[in-house]
Amino acid sequence: MIRYFTSNPASKVLCSPMLLSTFSHFSLFHMAANMYVLWSFSSSIVNILGQEQFMAVYLSAGVISNFVSYVCKVATGRYGPSLGASGAIMSVLAAVCTKIPEGRLAIIFLPMFTFTAGNALKAIIAMDTAGMILGWKFFDHAAHLGGALFGIWYITYGHELIWKNREPLVKIWHEMRTNGPKKGGGSK
Repeated sequence: MIRYFTSNPASKVLCSPMLLSTFSHFSLFHMAANMYVLWSFSSSIVNILGQEQFMAVYLSAGVISNFVSYVCKVATGRYGPSLGASGAIMSVLAAVCTKIPEGRLAIIFLPMFTFTAGNALKAIIAMDTAGMILGWKFFDHAAHLGGALFGIWYITYGHELIWKNREPLVKIWHEMRTNGPKKGGGSK
């Protein structure tokens, strides 16, 4: 579990934990909190992107947020394992808050206090930036910040740059699957 499902730049296994740690959690509360936030924003992001693009963005965000965490840990010399889906979930939250900045949000136990999605995103980014700079250790603030910045970038530019240009690659993939690889390699 520690080798493959926790992300740490000091580990012997570096790549697969960047994805697999997105599916592990420290405690039942940790998992419940992450799944509640994902559930809260998932219908909005799926309506915006569609199911396939959501999955691609979510999994990519898990890897990218872990990479940002690696870079910050190496730069600061503060090594230690990280795990959880919060970097990928921050990407989803940031994408929704960027796309629908006037949407109204509330905190689960304080539903009487509402705020705009845009203001919530600014506050979360400020908190994670402060946590990263000051070395707070309760969350992996670098992963949160990396996920949020990826979500903002993707919803603003990534859909046009990546998703809409995937068609030629998908077409080649489907031809390879249907026809099989071309036999031979030279001319007669």
